[in-house]
Amino acid sequence: MSDNIKLEEAVEFAENPEPRCPCVLLLDTSGSMRGDPITALNQGLLHFKDDLAKDPLASRRVELAVVSFDNEVKVLQDFVTVEQFTPPTLTAQGQTFMGSAIHKALDLIQARKAKYRTNGIAYYRPWVFMITDGEPQGEPESVVQQASQRLKADEANKRVAFFAVGVEGASMARLTEIVVRTPVKLIGLNFVEMFVWLSRSMEKVAQSKTDEQVALPPPGWGAV
Repeated sequence: MSDNIKLEEAVEFAENPEPRCPCVLLLDTSGSMRGDPITALNQGLLHFKDDLAKDPLASRRVELAVVSFDNEVKVLQDFVTVEQFTPPTLTAQGQTFMGSAIHKALDLIQARKAKYRTNGIAYYRPWVFMITDGEPQGEPESVVQQASQRLKADEANKRVAFFAVGVEGASMARLTEIVVRTPVKLIGLNFVEMFVWLSRSMEKVAQSKTDEQVALPPPGWGAV
């Protein structure tokens, strides 16, 4: 890492020494999301930013990163606080490299936590919020299995809280095999409501103590 980047980080954390609540949005952009689903997801992301920005404390504590996955896994946004977050405009194509995407999200979190520790910044348990309308496709099954094992170990050791949301057509049974927490099935294309829920949940976490258990509001936008 260059000295310039280290200096930028030191300045960023000195200017805002609040504890951080990192959240990776892990978004399926495979071909089956084309049309209404990807349009609704893009609208939801805009609402998410606007909603979170209204809370002054959450704006300083919540950090967002965005990873998309189809035939490629792309970091569209590395961790930034809410005011620096520009929701990307997603397009849909290709297959569903979900295992690789889970690995990438966990890698990002690991790297970010190392930066918090280096700079003496406290942090909440990181969140990953995965939205998918399918199941893993096009990558070796071994990659999916390794990602699932890693995720389960990270959950067991309280290194991450991983939430999976299945859009219409997603294999909920397959998602249940991969993740620890029961996946939630999105009702229709209620992405805006879902992101409002996520925003309110992140606000509740940001207003708590870093080691406190927070009761999240029920997800009225989905069915378990």
